[in-house]
Amino acid sequence: MAAGLYGPAGFFTRGTTGPAQHFRTSVHASPLFAGALLRLVERVDAALGHPKVFDLVDVGAGRGELLATLRQLLPDRVRLTAVEVAPRPDGLDPAIAWRPDIPGDITGLLLATEWLDNVPLDVNDVDDHGRRRKVLVDPATGTESLGGPIDAADLFWLSRWWPHPGRAEIGWTRDAAWADAVGQVRRGCALAVDYGHLRAHRPVDGTLTGFRSGRQVVPVPDGTCDVTAHVAMDAVAIATGCPYEMITQREALKALGIDGARPPIDLARSDPAGYVRALAAAGAAAELIEPAGLGSHWWLLHTVGLDAHGSMLP
Repeated sequence: MAAGLYGPAGFFTRGTTGPAQHFRTSVHASPLFAGALLRLVERVDAALGHPKVFDLVDVGAGRGELLATLRQLLPDRVRLTAVEVAPRPDGLDPAIAWRPDIPGDITGLLLATEWLDNVPLDVNDVDDHGRRRKVLVDPATGTESLGGPIDAADLFWLSRWWPHPGRAEIGWTRDAAWADAVGQVRRGCALAVDYGHLRAHRPVDGTLTGFRSGRQVVPVPDGTCDVTAHVAMDAVAIATGCPYEMITQREALKALGIDGARPPIDLARSDPAGYVRALAAAGAAAELIEPAGLGSHWWLLHTVGLDAHGSMLP
């Protein structure tokens, strides 16, 4: 999975096409998502006392679409940084820094929108004797087979976070990645937005899959497709040791002013063009909060070094 996504010819490192050509995220669905994050930035900025420099760091930035949109809406004291392993895209606003690793000493907001699901992990399954063994994959065909037994670190994580028998995705690599990311925040917040599950509802057969050109495909780790698995969000949340809130995207976006309500029909009579625009916005908002789709994503928000700030996601 690591080679297929981040190796020399990996899906994310080749730089030939952006992720938006292969799968649809909230960032790509509508600028309303950026508008909601703008309101969150304003809340974090106020909690920090409006520092001279406010850092906004986007981990797994794709082609910088989210930061490019927010750049038009934020004051110049906001320092924008895209973290991405792909080469810097042509034409990106020079005010947006581009780097392959997360900067340290962040004062502001660190974002990770559908990043953790692409942090590589191991998969295990049980053999005919009930023993947990690693699932191996042929990188050319995607054919699976069982390898050797899993190690002690894997067993420890599974015993706490995925105790159910059968196939399981071992998520401690995501825990470590997120803990390291949040550890770069000196004061402010860190937000992970991703599809995932909780301990009581782990999927029986796991979630590992692939995407190519907008279609779900066999997750062959050959660099031609996205290879992704849902995130054990409760494990990730605990790993940082920082206070956190965790709600669904539907709940978060409604709290930030996006409700998907249709405009009043009277508007169609008084301002037909305005009604059409409002109707289009309502459709985009409805996609973002759809309970069976993007609205089911989790928002995991950590606070760092903020005292008595109250909820950021009321």
